[in-house]
Amino acid sequence: MDRRVLRGLLSLLPPPLHQVRPRMLNPNPGSAPPSKRPRSRFMAPPRIGTHNGTFHCDEALACALLRLLPQYRDAEIVRTRDPKTLATCDIVVDVGGEYDPQRHRYDHHQSPAFLAYLDHYRSFTETMSSLSPGKPWQTKLSSAGLIYLHFGHKLLAQLLGTNEEDSMVGTLYDKMYENFVEEVDAVDNGISQWEEGEPRYALTTTLSARVARLNPTWNQPDQDTEAGFKRAMDLVREEFLQRLDFYQHSWLPARTLVEEALAQRFQVDPSGEIIELAKGGCPWKEHLYQLESGLSPPATIIFVIYTDQAGQWRVQCVPKELHSFQSRLPLPEPWRGLRDEALDRVSGIPGCVFVHASGFIGGHCTREGALSLARATLAQRPAPTSPTNPLVK
Repeated sequence: MDRRVLRGLLSLLPPPLHQVRPRMLNPNPGSAPPSKRPRSRFMAPPRIGTHNGTFHCDEALACALLRLLPQYRDAEIVRTRDPKTLATCDIVVDVGGEYDPQRHRYDHHQSPAFLAYLDHYRSFTETMSSLSPGKPWQTKLSSAGLIYLHFGHKLLAQLLGTNEEDSMVGTLYDKMYENFVEEVDAVDNGISQWEEGEPRYALTTTLSARVARLNPTWNQPDQDTEAGFKRAMDLVREEFLQRLDFYQHSWLPARTLVEEALAQRFQVDPSGEIIELAKGGCPWKEHLYQLESGLSPPATIIFVIYTDQAGQWRVQCVPKELHSFQSRLPLPEPWRGLRDEALDRVSGIPGCVFVHASGFIGGHCTREGALSLARATLAQRPAPTSPTNPLVK
C-alpha cells in the first residue's frame, strides 16, 4: 500500500484517550514548524488541502501566502471535504475541524457544541493576541490569520530580502496584519466593524467581497469553482504583495521624514506647533501620532506644511485622531471655500490658492505664505478658559 495513503488512513483514527497530547502553543508562533519530511526533486510536490465548493477570501489568501514560500511554491491545491483525501495533504487550511500547527492543520471552524463530546479536539476561539502574547489584536483568526501567524515572519523576510531577526520584518509583520490580514479574519468570522449602532454606509468593495464575486452566480449553468478559486488566489496574492511593497518603500521611509520634521520644528516656527515635511505626499499621520507622544518637552502639533506635486505649498491641519475628519484646529471659518484673490482679501495674506470648505487644508504659492496661514490661524484660536473656583466670589 502506498505510504501516503497508509499514513492518511491511520490519521483518521482518533487517538486513545491516554495518548492524547494537550495542545501547546508554538513557542515561536511567527515561525512555522519544520516540514514533516525533506523533499528531493524526485518527490511529488507538496499538497495544500482546502475545502471545495464556494470559496472565500481567507482560504484563498492562506493558499496564496503558502505558495509564496519556497517549500510550497509548486504545491498542488487540493480542494475537497473528503477526510481521506485531506489526510494525504501536507498542509490543510480552512477545513477538517483541526488546529494543530505541529501537523500543519489550520482550521478555525471548530464549534463547542459539535466538539463537546470529543476530548481530544477543542473549539477554536484563538486570536493573534492569544496565540502570540504581546500582540494587541483580539479578532478571531481565520485560516488566513493562522497561516500568517505561523508563516508570516518567514514569508516577509524572504519577500524583503532579509532575515527574520531584522526589525523591519517585525514592524511590517504587525502593519500587514493590522491593515490587511485582520480585515479578512473579521469578515470571514462575521465580526461587525462596530460594536453597536448601525453602519453609516455599506462596504461592498472589500477584498473579501471581490473574492466572493468570483464564485459562480446562482443561475450560471457551470457551477465549477476551480477556475474562480485560482483567480481568487491571484487576486489576493497581488493585493498582499502590493500592500507590502507600499509599507516597505513608502510608509516606513516616511517615518524618517516625520522624525526630522519634529526635530526641526522650532526652526520652522517658535511655537513648535508647525512642522515642515521635506517631501509632500508621504503618509505622515500615523508616524506623527506615535512619535508625538515621545516629544520632550511634550507638544501637540497643529499644522503640517509641505509642497504638492505642482510645487505649490500646502498647510494641513492635524486631525484630532488618526481616522477623524475633525481637526485639532481648522483653518478659520471665514476663509473656508474661498480661492485666489477672494481668499487674499479675507485673510490679508497675498498669494493664496484655496482653503477647503471644511477648513482642514489650504494652499499657497510660497512657503512663507503657507506658514502665514498657519500662524494666523494659531493667533486667532480662542484662549483656553481657566476653571472657575467656586470659593472665589
